[in-house]
Amino acid sequence: MELSDISCVGDSFAGQQHALLLKAAAPGGSGSPRGSASNSKLRCCPSPPLPGLDPSTPFSPGCTSDSSGYSAFSRRHSVDPDSPGSSSSGGGGGGGGGGCGAAPDYGSALSSGPKRLCLVCGDMASGYHYGVASCEACKAFFKRTIQGNIEYSCPVTNECEITKRRRKSCQACRFQKCLRAGMMKEGVRMDRVRGGRQKYKRRVDSGLSLYIRVPYPPQVKSTRNKVITQLLVMEPAPLSAMPDASIIDSDLRNLMTLCDLLNRELLVMIGWAKHIPGFSALSLVDQMALLQSGWMETLVLSVVSRSLGCSEELLFSGNLRLDKAQCRTAGLLDLYLAMQHLLSKYQQMNLSQEEVVTLKAMALANSDASSLENAEAVQQFQDGLHEALQEYESSQHPNEPHRVGKLLMSLPLLRQTANHAVDTFCRLHLEGRVPMHKLFLEMLDAKM
Repeated sequence: MELSDISCVGDSFAGQQHALLLKAAAPGGSGSPRGSASNSKLRCCPSPPLPGLDPSTPFSPGCTSDSSGYSAFSRRHSVDPDSPGSSSSGGGGGGGGGGCGAAPDYGSALSSGPKRLCLVCGDMASGYHYGVASCEACKAFFKRTIQGNIEYSCPVTNECEITKRRRKSCQACRFQKCLRAGMMKEGVRMDRVRGGRQKYKRRVDSGLSLYIRVPYPPQVKSTRNKVITQLLVMEPAPLSAMPDASIIDSDLRNLMTLCDLLNRELLVMIGWAKHIPGFSALSLVDQMALLQSGWMETLVLSVVSRSLGCSEELLFSGNLRLDKAQCRTAGLLDLYLAMQHLLSKYQQMNLSQEEVVTLKAMALANSDASSLENAEAVQQFQDGLHEALQEYESSQHPNEPHRVGKLLMSLPLLRQTANHAVDTFCRLHLEGRVPMHKLFLEMLDAKM
């Protein structure tokens, strides 16, 4: 599958906001020294750009495929993060002619998102029903269940898979998934009168306070944390590494496999960031600033979280495990030691999956970017995530009043570990040992 080269800055973006964002990238622009290819700190081999997300392609956060549901990143090409077309290649190719030194085109991935899917079965959502993006079928099912006060029982183990095709197979598990997704019982009219609107308002991606309910007393407040529930639902499935069996040198093969894997995870992460509650409410400038500042922290935390059950290995993917000896011979020993230090800290705390996904979002939000357009909005975004974590810890770990503080105190160590990773991959690139994708190099450059 061929990918189009990154287009030059100019007529590609008509909007004023896009022009402002990419002004520094145009040759002769008045922005950063990284604006042109000649001034870039890192020379990169040609590779595919980050296309825009295709709003016509369904996004299935609950799927178990390696593509994590982000198989469409371009309006003209379907780019599967696991497909060979998006992997590194040893030679040139891809073009990049015309002398254009534009920044990576990931702005389009932020400005246009995929259609919303039903958080219960994965079908296309028709809107927000009872506080959750859902399809007409799940909306009607939930309404019938509440109005009829129906009780279901699962004939198996209460763990049935609920998908578009199998949503009718187990009503008990389907109803439980409705509740886990955040559907509110109090939103259903019990008088069966058609018409009229419920007396609560859905937020319009403007913050982390998801719903404002007017007529209900405080004791009706749900005990479920909707922010963390959203993060769990949108957590992408891990990708698989794609080693090149034709490379005889095992160290070189591991390095090339790792760089290709991280590049594909970077693509997925940018799509994932759009689904963090409150992120899409930020300006495009601030979204890009947070991504440029916190992307490596997020990737490092993903690797560490997958390695929590390992003792001496780093689990980069299900089929890519590296121990200390392998990292030493591949030139990754410093990175291995730094990640093991962070890993041991989280292993001692026995992190839950809820804490992992929240820390990932906080790592992206906890940016030190100095070029924020609306610092107050970013601060509100951060505060919302902090409040969600505080609420979760208060309910799940009431006997550990300092657990939130310990988790927050780990963020500086996470950033230090991410800096080790940036230094390691920059060194590998300067040594010319491994070809790297242009997007990956541009993001490395933004971290320097």
